[in-house]
Amino acid sequence: MNLTDAIFHDDDAAREHLESIRWADGVYCPHCGNADAASIRKLAGKSHRPGLFQCNACRQHFTVTVGSVMERSKIPLSKWVLGFHLMAASKKGMSAHQLHRMLGVTYKTAWFMAHRIREAMKEDVTASGPLGGEGKIVEADETYIGTRETPRKLSRGRVPTYTKGGKAGGAQKRIVVGLVERGGKARMFHLNEATKETVREVLVRNVSAETTLHTDESRLYTTTGGEFAKHSTVKHSTKEYARREGDIVVHSNTIENVFAVFKRGMIGVYQHCGEAHLHRYLAEFDFRYNRRTALKVTDRERTEDAIRGAAGKRLTYQQTDNAHYA
Repeated sequence: MNLTDAIFHDDDAAREHLESIRWADGVYCPHCGNADAASIRKLAGKSHRPGLFQCNACRQHFTVTVGSVMERSKIPLSKWVLGFHLMAASKKGMSAHQLHRMLGVTYKTAWFMAHRIREAMKEDVTASGPLGGEGKIVEADETYIGTRETPRKLSRGRVPTYTKGGKAGGAQKRIVVGLVERGGKARMFHLNEATKETVREVLVRNVSAETTLHTDESRLYTTTGGEFAKHSTVKHSTKEYARREGDIVVHSNTIENVFAVFKRGMIGVYQHCGEAHLHRYLAEFDFRYNRRTALKVTDRERTEDAIRGAAGKRLTYQQTDNAHYA
């Protein structure tokens, strides 16, 4: 995708581009769902704004942005298309400050715009089904990042102390559990507590029982591992990072690579993330990983997938915690 393309500079070209993606099978009304071409009319003339349609079934007007994360936005469509491209093509993310500079919009606008694009990137895991299956391997692991905004209390209400240098101990870190199907997709989840029960819920909801599960020796997976076709572990405590079992190599290196890209982005690009927004950043990194170059997905295809995902979703400014910018 060439940044000199008209879709990044001309609003009419951008509108046609968005329409070709959202309405690839024909225009439909986002208000009532009517897809009868004969009862949908494109309005023209100086009295109507460009790209306006009227549905004769419900008598409502609409454009390509109605019923999407771009609805009621005053940001030019060419900037929206460029914003989608920058967010989808940047492996470790694109900060709101960078969007603010490159798009020529205010920082506040860029911040809200980035969150709406992340909302478009969020995948429906219920519709996409579980990871793994018969003969497939899913790796699971947990990682800890940043500092909780609300300190976690231990038994008897005791708050964990901090380590030297003012850095938070593990009990005060934000918890992320990750799953990745080897050669396939990844999913990451923000948990309030890392216990056998909370981790089990993530696993049984997102991984097929016919799957071979690979983890480290953490006790979080010991019992739940028995609910899958097979559970193999590597002992990092003894510096074992991979071993061969027949034709299969047991390791959790793939999910650790997923975490590595995520942490590089959060530390090097975003630097600060309000805890209330962490789930959106996880969705963003999942989206890009699941459409990575190794799966033969191009930047253009990834961007178009994000634009398709914008339909049927809304995120208002009031729904975001505007006290924390990232």
